[in-house]
Amino acid sequence: MPKFMVVGSYTPEGAKGLAKEGGTGRRAAIAQAAESVGGKVEAVYFAFGADDFFIVLDLPDSAAAAAIAVKAAETGTVASRMILLMTPEEMDAAVAKTVRFRPPGA
Repeated sequence: MPKFMVVGSYTPEGAKGLAKEGGTGRRAAIAQAAESVGGKVEAVYFAFGADDFFIVLDLPDSAAAAAIAVKAAETGTVASRMILLMTPEEMDAAVAKTVRFRPPGA
């Protein structure tokens, strides 16, 4: 199952919600979202600075990832980006592929 990392921050309204329900409450809500599309949570970490949270999800496909991203964004309580994570073996398979590419202007 593909892994996705979600990196983001809370809006002021989202931070109020986090303060109200706590980190474990947010982890439970994130797990429920992942499970609703056939996935699961691998890790949830909170941080401070430019980013407020780092989440690793196992999701069945990019459509499931997009569904979660859109649902979270439409609440207006978070701003996040989702990154597909690849194993070293997946990278080996990727770089072993033959790609025909012409750079612009060449």
